[in-house]
Amino acid sequence: MIRLAATAAAAALLLTAAPALAQSADSQIVLTFETGARTGMVMVALFDSAAAFDSDSGRPVAATAVRASGPVVATFENLPAGDYAVKAFHDVNGDGEMNMNPFGMPTEPYAFSNNAVGNMGPARWDRARFTVSGETTQTISIR
Repeated sequence: MIRLAATAAAAALLLTAAPALAQSADSQIVLTFETGARTGMVMVALFDSAAAFDSDSGRPVAATAVRASGPVVATFENLPAGDYAVKAFHDVNGDGEMNMNPFGMPTEPYAFSNNAVGNMGPARWDRARFTVSGETTQTISIR
């Protein structure tokens, strides 16, 4: 869970796409998030490799923050076709970070693409990975 928080916090700061996205591409990902509250922001990090997704220090290829006051939709455009995975958390109180309890467990809702769940920690790449070619959409429940 600490790994998720560190990655999500770094993603919140990386609100622009990495140079890897500069190559010619025509795919896009549209993510709709179901949230339990209409406050704060949903912080979303997009990864294109298992190494980055499963690592404490892995950098997302793109990240964004979306207000949770209405429909929560994040769109990533001009992506090369390939495999991707998403980590997200709902910063309900709007303090810019994923809050944790004294044991390092998240106290704010979080989710992964494919609505994947982890086993004794965050979901792994093999559960969250999805293939993108053209427009790809997903609805993710943040819990």
